[in-house]
Amino acid sequence: MSENLKKKENSNNTMVLQKYLSYCSFSSRRKSEFFIKHGKVKINGQIAKLGDRVNPQKDLVKVGEQVIKNNQSGFRYIMLHKPRGFITTMSDEKGRKCVADLVKNIPERVYPAGRLDKDSEGLIIMTNNGDFANRLIHPSKNVWKTYRVTVRPKLTEDQITKLCTGIEIDGKYTEPARVNVIVQEKNRVVLEISIKEGRNRQIRKMCESVGLEVARLKRISIGTLKLGMLPPGKWRDLNENEIKIFY
Repeated sequence: MSENLKKKENSNNTMVLQKYLSYCSFSSRRKSEFFIKHGKVKINGQIAKLGDRVNPQKDLVKVGEQVIKNNQSGFRYIMLHKPRGFITTMSDEKGRKCVADLVKNIPERVYPAGRLDKDSEGLIIMTNNGDFANRLIHPSKNVWKTYRVTVRPKLTEDQITKLCTGIEIDGKYTEPARVNVIVQEKNRVVLEISIKEGRNRQIRKMCESVGLEVARLKRISIGTLKLGMLPPGKWRDLNENEIKIFY
């Protein structure tokens, strides 16, 4: 095996120590860094330092006398392609179609981490790990969500500037957004809009406030996790490396 392949393999199998402690639900990353700085953490009997990497399958990590183990085995993490027409709830008193209907064969009781409105589609993460869900949806975690948005009739530079810098919604300005024009035709524009917040119908309200009609809205990524070619209504489990991204 070449050196480059070895480095890639090692990188895929390891995590930065403070991330690993957080991943194992031992403590937050900040508190984990505190323990490391004060010499409380050992890897295979050696005092660890900030930036050290561990292989969860091979390395023994201890904080004091406590062995740190990956306790994720009882959790389930899936990505779902929510189709239009489904609401992001586990039940509905009005009898509307819910995302729960799409994952009813999963034995674990998983819940959506964040929402998409009934008329929107795309990537939703569902899990039974509340801490993980909070990492996805809380603005302080700086997880960007990217949406493919088709708007009408046309787009001006002034509208782009307003979307990027902040729009007042319900008396509060939105955080800065990233806006890229993908397709621009006479009466139709396709945008990619990325935001860190998740306020109710935020993308739609942002566009409507600058005079744009949203014809279609699809979430295509959360952080570096992409929807890809997953068909509408289908789901798959996240792999371990995809879960680690958010720790």
